[in-house]
Amino acid sequence: MKVTEHQRVVDYLHKRGLTERYQKAKRLLSDDLFGAVSLKKRNPKPAGVWYFRINKQYRALCIREKDTLIVFSIDDHQ
Repeated sequence: MKVTEHQRVVDYLHKRGLTERYQKAKRLLSDDLFGAVSLKKRNPKPAGVWYFRINKQYRALCIREKDTLIVFSIDDHQ
């Protein structure tokens, strides 16, 4: 599965030092290892928003279009 992100997401990751962890999660998704990053559909399910774990504290929110996840926000899970 391909993963892309908006520029503001890249800036957010860089400011918080999460770029390396995010790249690792992105690689795992590209290798179809969805369980390793806990890719799940967020409630309410009909909204079509997915999320995956970057680390214990941060989650990436995304939408799915065919075989691509488009990350539009990073959420502080705490």
